[in-house]
Amino acid sequence: MSIIDLARQMGKEIQASEEYKALHDAKEANDNDAELQDSIGKFNLKRIELSTAMSAEKKDDAKIADIDRELKAVYQSIMQNPHMAAFNHAKQEMDKMMNEVTTILMLCVNGEDPDTCSAEQSGCSGSCSTCGGCH
Repeated sequence: MSIIDLARQMGKEIQASEEYKALHDAKEANDNDAELQDSIGKFNLKRIELSTAMSAEKKDDAKIADIDRELKAVYQSIMQNPHMAAFNHAKQEMDKMMNEVTTILMLCVNGEDPDTCSAEQSGCSGSCSTCGGCH
């Protein structure tokens, strides 16, 4: 079996995982939540409105502050929505799993034993943005 075939098999296993299923279900719940979708639409419109107000030749600081306050209020309502909270939790769990998979693969590329290396022992967070380089 080729490496590409193994990657495709890994993709199937990822899609069969509880983390993937939870994320998929949470995304579907978000998509079907009309109130949440309406709030997301309002958020996007407020974001555009704020951007337009900030790039105007004559900036109205009071108007910008009002729009920013409204934007933050809509954002807060989105984040307090139970479906969005469930989605964020599911996304964190999926990201955690994928970071572990990526870290193990990178450890193997760097010569570690595929049977014994783990993300925990590497001290790797999975985020390359804060990494000083692999050993």
